[in-house]
Amino acid sequence: MGDHARKTALSLIVLLFVFGIVASACSKNNNDNSSSPSASQPASSASSEPSASASEPAAPEPITISMFNGYTGPAPTDDNKIYKKIKDELGVTLKEEILVGDAEQKLGVMIAGGDYPDLITSSTKLTAAGAVIPLEELIEKHAPNLKKHYEKVWNMMKDPNDGHIYWLPNYGVYRGNFNTTYYGGPAFWIQKAVLKEFGYPKLKTLDEYFGLIEQYKAKYPEIDGQPTIGYTTLAFDWRVFGLRNAPEHLAGYPNDGGVIVDPNTNVASIFEATDVAKPYYKKLNEANAKGLIDQEAFAQNYDQYLAKIASGRVLGMFDQHWNFGQGEDTLKTQEKFDRTYIGIPLVYDTNTKDYYLDRPPLNLGNGVGITVNAKDPEKIIKFLDTIITEEWQKIFSWGIEGEDYQVGADGKFSRTEEQRKNYDDVAWKQKNRADTLYGALPHIQGTFSDGNADSPGNQPDEYFGTLKPIDKELFAAYGVKMPSDFFSQPPENRVSYPAWNIDLIEGSPAKIADQKMKDLALKFLPKSVLSKPEQFDSVWADYGKAMEKVDTAAYLARVNEQLKWRVDNWSN
Repeated sequence: MGDHARKTALSLIVLLFVFGIVASACSKNNNDNSSSPSASQPASSASSEPSASASEPAAPEPITISMFNGYTGPAPTDDNKIYKKIKDELGVTLKEEILVGDAEQKLGVMIAGGDYPDLITSSTKLTAAGAVIPLEELIEKHAPNLKKHYEKVWNMMKDPNDGHIYWLPNYGVYRGNFNTTYYGGPAFWIQKAVLKEFGYPKLKTLDEYFGLIEQYKAKYPEIDGQPTIGYTTLAFDWRVFGLRNAPEHLAGYPNDGGVIVDPNTNVASIFEATDVAKPYYKKLNEANAKGLIDQEAFAQNYDQYLAKIASGRVLGMFDQHWNFGQGEDTLKTQEKFDRTYIGIPLVYDTNTKDYYLDRPPLNLGNGVGITVNAKDPEKIIKFLDTIITEEWQKIFSWGIEGEDYQVGADGKFSRTEEQRKNYDDVAWKQKNRADTLYGALPHIQGTFSDGNADSPGNQPDEYFGTLKPIDKELFAAYGVKMPSDFFSQPPENRVSYPAWNIDLIEGSPAKIADQKMKDLALKFLPKSVLSKPEQFDSVWADYGKAMEKVDTAAYLARVNEQLKWRVDNWSN
């Protein structure tokens, strides 16, 4: 995932409709048949035989929950069926603000005014500002489903500074089998059309990758009437990992953010402005001299970046798929499947084993928290406890049974061609999905208790059913079955992995150094790429000299202290 900044957010709550009854936990399969529904169980899922004199149960008490969702994405329409279902069955109306623009700026304004919604996206700035409340007691008392969900990672969720739990991670908690059909992590992405044009050559190094892009751009200087862009990147807000993180992977290391970590010693070192990073930016400099680099890359914002991806004229970029997937969705809607992308694990030399694919870690840098301004944290945590049940997780991930998917006689979920096509339609998803909200919520990942995957994309039969002719042709040419097969299988994660989600502590020397390193990267990396080839070494030397003035020792001291702390506290 990238930088140490944190993203996300999310939302809501549920209330019981039977008065005077003590809440009870719903079962793992959400089929508790007790006569009283729990506070964490949707009213619609409780079943009991009503007595002759029993009156109809009261509807859930209407409640509005405000939230700031730090994920960017298409906003739901007013008649979105998932939000309507939440309101009708749980009594919850979401007053949701989805991020537009700069996340750090938005959070800064909130902190300065002390004006927070009920639920908010994860950020160390908010923790440091005292904007969120501890959650462990609320979970212990009122959220048995959440407690069970996070049971194996409970200690990992505790803030190393005071031992409290402030955030509910959205990703990285698995049940059952973990399917790797889809790959959404870091890679050098390239359009499938480029590979097809030249007979699906195997790409291993930067030279091979940029050589192919150069040939294609020369042959097709325009795509759909617009100038072809050979390679672009993003250097905006917290999403600067697309610009900064490639060298660690090229050198054969996993995604630890701003450092590389020796797997034997568990000690981190900085790779920016060093010989580890230099070959990559020198290659970008050479590519720029050939007209392959997007001249707006270092000045564009996130929306502009996505718009370029959606135009179908960008041939390649280093990124994580979840970060540019919205742009690719537009290409799918337009059925420009040859303009969609496949990730390649490039390395500096053929003797280096790639380490892009990892075993997904707990996403400590993301999630949702309850703010100090929330009027009823108990109800909010009970809502979140309901959302983590399998019933609601299936609604968010698969949709509505009978409308968005079917259940076969064998219990397996499947979709028709029309239902699959809907999932590629951006406008349809705005009305029928809640993907941006779901991305911020606590997740069940892996497989449900009935054996179905956590999402259609991870259900093998469904995944293969969505493959387009270009995909089948490409996979056959490379002798693979799915995108993840392009990557080497990873070893077990280090106990301390990943370093990118270490809290550097706001205002500390480590945090100040981290910001200075980011500022220098945003100053010198664009300059090094866009300079004339004969000026590159001079610019790079200036970058190194500027880094010498940064207190990188303080930064590394905090990172290494926390890496050791994790080994000492997470090993058992």
